[in-house]
Amino acid sequence: MQIRNATSRDYAAIRQIARHTFDQADEADLIEHLRADGDALVELVAASGIALQGHILYSPLAIECEGEIIAAAALAPVAVLPAFQRQGIGAELIRAGNARCAELGCAAIIVLGHQDYYPKFGFSAATAESLEAPFSGPHFMALERRPGVMKAGGRVRYAKAFGVRR
Repeated sequence: MQIRNATSRDYAAIRQIARHTFDQADEADLIEHLRADGDALVELVAASGIALQGHILYSPLAIECEGEIIAAAALAPVAVLPAFQRQGIGAELIRAGNARCAELGCAAIIVLGHQDYYPKFGFSAATAESLEAPFSGPHFMALERRPGVMKAGGRVRYAKAFGVRR
C-alpha cells in the first residue's frame, strides 16, 4: 500500500470510498464542497496497485485567540473501504496527514470522531475543551502540533462547506 496525494483522476473513486464507508453521500458531498471552495488543505489516498482503498482530507481551520489567528486544520473525513478496514490503512492515512499538516505549519488539528480511536494518534477531548466551537464533548478532540497552543483557547472557524456557524 502506498499513501500519496489525491489527484483529480482519483475523485470518482474517492466519492465511492466515502459513500461505501459511511453508507450515505453526506461525507462524499462534503469532500466535493471543500474542494470546490478551495478548502482541501491536505488530501491523501491509500492505493494498492491500481485500486484506491482509503482517503483522508484536512481543511484549513482558523482559531481566533486574543485578536490573533492560529492556523490549524480540521480532519474530516477519513474513509477506508469496508473490505480493507481493520488493516491499519486509516491509521497510516492519519499519521501521514498529521505529518503533512505539521509540515504546512498547522499549530493544531481538530477532529470530531470516535473517542476510542483518535486518542491513539494524540488527539484529546481535554485539549479541545478550551475551544469555543459548535461541537463539544468526548468526540470533539484536538491535537497540538505546537505545544501549549490550545491553553489560551479560542473560537474555532470551520471551512464554509461544514455548514456550521463561522
